[in-house]
Amino acid sequence: MSGKPPLSGEFCHRVAEGWNPTARDYPSDQCVHELFEEQAQRTPDAVAVVFEDNSLTYRELNARANRLAHHLRSLGAGPESLVALFLERSLEMIVAILGTLKAGGAYVPIDPAYPAGRVAFMLEDADAPVILTQVALRGKLPPTSAQVIALDGGWESIYQDCAAAPATGVTPDNLAYVIYTSGSTGRPKGTLITHHNVVRLMQATADWFHFNEQDVWTMFHSYAFDFSVWEIWGALLHGGRLIVVPYFVSRSPEAFCQLLAAEGITVLNQTPGAFRPLIQAESSAAVPRDLALRYVIFGGEPLQMQSLKPWFERHGDTQPQLVNMYGITETTVHVTYRPLTKQDVQSPSVIGVPIPDLQVYILDPQGRPAPVGVPGEMFVGGAGLARGYLNRPELTAERFIPHPFSDRTDARLYRTGDLAHWLADGHMVFLGRMDQQVKIRGFRIELGEIESVLWQHPATSAGAVTTKPDGVNEMELAAFVVARDASALSAASLRQWLAEKLPDYMIPSRFFILPALPLTPNGKLDREALALLDGVELASGAGYAAPHDAVERELVTIWQNVLCRERIGIQDNFFNLGGHSLLAAVMISHIKHRLGKEVSLRQMFEHPTIEKQAEQIASTEDQRQNLHPIEKADRRQPLPMSFGQQGMWLMQQTLPDPATYNQPLAWRLSGVVD
Repeated sequence: MSGKPPLSGEFCHRVAEGWNPTARDYPSDQCVHELFEEQAQRTPDAVAVVFEDNSLTYRELNARANRLAHHLRSLGAGPESLVALFLERSLEMIVAILGTLKAGGAYVPIDPAYPAGRVAFMLEDADAPVILTQVALRGKLPPTSAQVIALDGGWESIYQDCAAAPATGVTPDNLAYVIYTSGSTGRPKGTLITHHNVVRLMQATADWFHFNEQDVWTMFHSYAFDFSVWEIWGALLHGGRLIVVPYFVSRSPEAFCQLLAAEGITVLNQTPGAFRPLIQAESSAAVPRDLALRYVIFGGEPLQMQSLKPWFERHGDTQPQLVNMYGITETTVHVTYRPLTKQDVQSPSVIGVPIPDLQVYILDPQGRPAPVGVPGEMFVGGAGLARGYLNRPELTAERFIPHPFSDRTDARLYRTGDLAHWLADGHMVFLGRMDQQVKIRGFRIELGEIESVLWQHPATSAGAVTTKPDGVNEMELAAFVVARDASALSAASLRQWLAEKLPDYMIPSRFFILPALPLTPNGKLDREALALLDGVELASGAGYAAPHDAVERELVTIWQNVLCRERIGIQDNFFNLGGHSLLAAVMISHIKHRLGKEVSLRQMFEHPTIEKQAEQIASTEDQRQNLHPIEKADRRQPLPMSFGQQGMWLMQQTLPDPATYNQPLAWRLSGVVD
């Protein structure tokens, strides 16, 4: 695109003005943490954040973050400085985020679940002088010259400073956070978001949602995923209560349903992949129906409207209100808004209208506005645009381009790479990606990043990655390689190679060998042809081991149904076959239904083979046979306990029997944002 494309008359008005109403401005001279401080003054004794059995009031959270901020200031933190966070879900995580902002700095969230190579790259790229972590995670950090502080191991030294907020000179135009997303060249890229980007998001959406002090939110997502920004500040800037969801609860739909009811959650934010199994679990008689939800807000990946039909049949479409919000990290979480009704079930993925201070343009390859119903690339402008990418000026210039429809010389558009088209009423329909970027279980993934690592394997001469349907309408990653040394290639070796450099959601479920990668006439990789190929699939384990007894044979059948695979041995690893945490929950339900045996989610993670599962089932049965009759009767009855303890108890239980077990393949569910 260069210069202003020719627009004429009515069409110019409809596209450039009618479908993008004059952008509302939400000026603010306050930063995120300053708005929180005002809320803490209004409701000092209200509970601000809860994790398991512990909580902090607004006064306590504010004071603790202030003390941390003073400590960070003493270490040099201030406006435009970065503070890396390497933390598990906890109260400390929220204190660290708020304390960093109060020190004037910007936080860089790094998920401890990331592989060591990715953690090392992010820390080196960000070059943050301070890393906030926890005692148990110190050993997972790479060698670093940064100052490392364990927030749960030095309360006396960290929190002895003044409880008043430090003066920093930070302004709304200063950085608030840097979140890394997948990069097509193999290098993750850090997106630079300011305080103003976040504050105006809350202001611009306020008239739609009217969040208030009675609202209870979940922090369901990883703090390294930008949906968490909406969750945290949606709660804390409106006086609500934020429930930090323990990791294993977030991976068990039944346990999460229990939490929603027990905590009276009113605002739930979900990727569609996470919500589908929640719909199934919530329909069970074992799950309480007295939910307090006001809103369920979708984001992170395309929403298949048909998947909402069972929910609408049980709850209607007004209480709670379901909302679809398309968004991008580079435009500060959300871009569009669409409240959903029962009628939308028959519609494509409608994403709605732009947030009032943003503009969305759907343009053809020549940079001209696309007419109604004609697909084009989405470009986003307005107050939500990030500053750009950390240490990546060329990429910033490529993706953040001059705004051809604005009279302001400094105005920019973000090139999303997403396809969409307009409806006649000014709402938009999302059509998918233009390039190699895909979304799997809510995670934005550049296929090129996986491919660049795959090509480095010493036994491959070429490699490519695509998505393939798994047989029940879900997508999984599949890798295709050309062997340099076939004897040194196995699915296990490739998986291990990738796992050393990439997070687990970027590891392909299947690996295939091809004699050569398919090419287009101009010599480029033919991705359309690749998606249709199967090749020779590499075995996932060291070799096939047949079942020995009836229990193992039944488990093989269950695994085949859930994983949609034909040949599974008793020593194959569930997660190496494409399994993930939500499929593990489905597996548990099948085992209970088919075998009448109890297997916990934790056991699935600790013993992910059929052989070990059979041993666990036998061991559990032996232990139960040795119980006193009274102990047997009371075995499943939990003692009075707090919800945090209940959450751990739920993790040791199994999902209820679904009514659809006679159609096991229909129970293949997608995964969730880590």
